[in-house]
Amino acid sequence: MVQAVINIDDETNRLLNIVKAKYGLKDKSEAINLVTKEYGSIVLEPSLRPEYEKKLEKIKKGKFVKVDDFAKRYGMKK
Repeated sequence: MVQAVINIDDETNRLLNIVKAKYGLKDKSEAINLVTKEYGSIVLEPSLRPEYEKKLEKIKKGKFVKVDDFAKRYGMKK
């Protein structure tokens, strides 16, 4: 665990207190962890573009050939 001394403004302090109370957290550190995890999931894991999702669905529905041993089938050495 990393400890840090941070400076936050009054509005951020009120927001952390609200998050802390709403989720029944012990302290503001837990509130900061919760808020940053939620923010990270939104910002760092963006959703795919709708047109790319359609393309992926089309690929998933395509025809595939099952190959048990690729090297054996195509005469390659392992």
